Amino acid sequence: LAPENTLMSFQKAVEQKLYGVQADVVLSYDGVPFLMHDKTLRRTTNVEEVFPERAYEHSSMFNWTDLEKLNAGEWFLQNDPFWTAGSLSRSDYLEAANQSVCKLADMLEVIKDNTSLILNFQDLPPAHPYYSTYINITLETILSSGIRQQAVMWLPDTERQLVRQIAPGFQQTSGLKLDAERLREKGIVKLNLRYTKVTNEDVRDYAMANLSVNLYTVNEPWLYSILWCAGVQSVTSDSSHVLRKVPFPIWLMPPDEYHLIWITSDLISFIVIVGVFIFQKPTTDIPLLSCRWRLGSIRTYNPEQIMLSAAVRRSSRDVKIMKEKLIFSEINNGVETTDELSLCSENGY
Repeated sequence: LAPENTLMSFQKAVEQKLYGVQADVVLSYDGVPFLMHDKTLRRTTNVEEVFPERAYEHSSMFNWTDLEKLNAGEWFLQNDPFWTAGSLSRSDYLEAANQSVCKLADMLEVIKDNTSLILNFQDLPPAHPYYSTYINITLETILSSGIRQQAVMWLPDTERQLVRQIAPGFQQTSGLKLDAERLREKGIVKLNLRYTKVTNEDVRDYAMANLSVNLYTVNEPWLYSILWCAGVQSVTSDSSHVLRKVPFPIWLMPPDEYHLIWITSDLISFIVIVGVFIFQKPTTDIPLLSCRWRLGSIRTYNPEQIMLSAAVRRSSRDVKIMKEKLIFSEINNGVETTDELSLCSENGY
């Protein structure tokens, strides 16, 4: 409903009354933490128009005064990544079109009293002036915002021990799928994983180890329902306005309803099968008797006799040769009765 990592997107998230939000933090060249997912500014800003010669530079190599000049919302309306731009109200459309790059401090001011926060960070280029101290600057920004430490889920592995010392209340979160025992030894209390990497057994094992699991990115109600039934504690979604309308798993039904469906199906199947046996007509008896009579009349035929009887009315050289072969075959086999030769005499021999 809004361009990613903009102030409007977090305001919309708070309106949805979600459990938490997720943001990607980068430090500008002059030391201002801001929000950006990609390493460059090309996808989500108009940097190619404003600074065409710098379009492929790492986003952290821009000063904040330069970042403020960029538009971070027009791309959303032009590309329409979720096919939602057409459904926006006039006021929302205009607001989205005028979004700019968002400071971490501004985002924290919007969400600090309402939601929790998953924070992820981009690694800075070695040439960045704050390459070795960006964690300290970011921590200072977070703590000075007034957000509760328990509401922050710290995802990066970088300088995790330092983070524990400065902000012991942060919930240490891992993006790596490791053994539950190892995660507990590292002080991890939450996991943030892609849903394709987790099985039902993993979810149960983590739950038994008192580890909470958040899976991303889940946008469809059917997938949301499957993960819900599997025991997943939370999911990250781009379509929270859709998932919040799902009060319970869409395939979940009460036991009485489940039993009613199966009993009804069994009864219908039973009635159909009984009906087939009762009402079908015995049309196979007469052809079966006829077949037995015909087979009985040729029980002494060999294969050549059967072929002869099929072609007895055809006059050709091949048929005559077959008749001669049949006669000699019967003589050689020792015909005991004249009845067996009568067939040949009836056909003109």
